Amino acid sequence: MQLRKLIIKGRVLKRLSPSRNKGIDRAGKLGQPVRATEAGKVAYGGQGLIGFGKLLIIKHNDAYLSAYANNSRLLVNEGEHVEKGQAIAEVGRVGSKRMSLHFEIRKNGKPVNPLKLLPKK
Repeated sequence: MQLRKLIIKGRVLKRLSPSRNKGIDRAGKLGQPVRATEAGKVAYGGQGLIGFGKLLIIKHNDAYLSAYANNSRLLVNEGEHVEKGQAIAEVGRVGSKRMSLHFEIRKNGKPVNPLKLLPKK
């Protein structure tokens, strides 16, 4: 899977670390649009997982899904089909100061380094 869309513009704050961070954290601005990296169906949208804030999970195919966490607002609902590049959420606050997006890619349930799949800019 080669992702063609950048989720948000911003520097990478945290990189994938199998023992600590299952994805990347990218700096953003409060309310900045978060875009779907690829088309798919929203498998989950809510606040049911502690530590992820408002979370969206998009299933792209039988093998791949992407997760977008720490959003201030979700713009799509569970079961909805989204297009590549569509605004799906807005960046939120982590803790009291930092605004960032936590982003993960999973292949068959296992974390994949998003930086190897995302475009550089």
